[in-house]
Amino acid sequence: MIGLREIAELAGVSPATVSRVFNHHPNVRPDIREHVFAIARENGYSPRLASKQRNVVILAPGEAIYPIRNCLEMVMMALTQELPRRSFRIEILPQEDMDRLNSIQFCGAVAIGAEPGDFVGWSARFAVPLVLVDRDAPPREPNVYSVRSDEAQGMDLAVGHLFDRGCRTIGCIIHGQAGTGTVDARRAAVAQALQSRGLPANDALICLSEDDNYVELVGKLLQQGIDALFCPGGNAGIVTAYALSLFNRRVPDDISVIASEHKLFSRYATPPQTTITQDHTALAQIVADVIESCATDAQLPRRSVLPYSLITRDSVKHPRT
Repeated sequence: MIGLREIAELAGVSPATVSRVFNHHPNVRPDIREHVFAIARENGYSPRLASKQRNVVILAPGEAIYPIRNCLEMVMMALTQELPRRSFRIEILPQEDMDRLNSIQFCGAVAIGAEPGDFVGWSARFAVPLVLVDRDAPPREPNVYSVRSDEAQGMDLAVGHLFDRGCRTIGCIIHGQAGTGTVDARRAAVAQALQSRGLPANDALICLSEDDNYVELVGKLLQQGIDALFCPGGNAGIVTAYALSLFNRRVPDDISVIASEHKLFSRYATPPQTTITQDHTALAQIVADVIESCATDAQLPRRSVLPYSLITRDSVKHPRT
């Protein structure tokens, strides 16, 4: 099996330089770094990370992708509990400052809600794992992993609960823009969940929203005669409660509501909101497992998918008996 010294010989550099490259030491020229990585890939060499290197960088998104801000808060809470528990140190870096990665040492990185296309070429630049949260890993990037929730299962879980409670005209407002994040997957999954139960699933009932038109969309859906509203993403539960109060609709007497879990609001709404929620604890554990695996040669799947759970509260009506 080829080792570090053989890689050094093939690359025409010293073993110390190869070690610095794979420990991502900042004092290595970019062309040398890329050359050593290329030689390693050609020969199937995957180094163990030094056990003493315990810095993990969390790449935080900017305000431009606000719809995932709620997810960011809950994922960050789970990561800041799990990573230190495993003796990792955390450094938070804005995604727009990713160039700073070239001047710091780290053993792994986590990007929350970032687009996979932003990380094409990661494996050519860094010998450490990157874990994308709530996104799929781009193809042909061996050092990029992903952990996300099962959008099709989550959307079906919510629609199925409303259907089982007697709702027959279900409107949905998905927070975000088409072509970004999980928006398209959610839209297709909601349509499939409605159609599979023989419920209407036209474009007038499944809407996409930015923050500035949410109340207007709630009003339009009410005009369609909906008896339930499912609003995944962002802080939609808060805005939905506000919008329905403006239209003098009572929850759940006039309309049933399911939102995405916002732990600082959902259970304290009036009435407490039924929600779908991701398993943030399991997600953080997988992130830590992936980063640790690179120090132990363990083989983990590049993509992990976790199911949503449903928290039943008082915002969905009980079926009439």
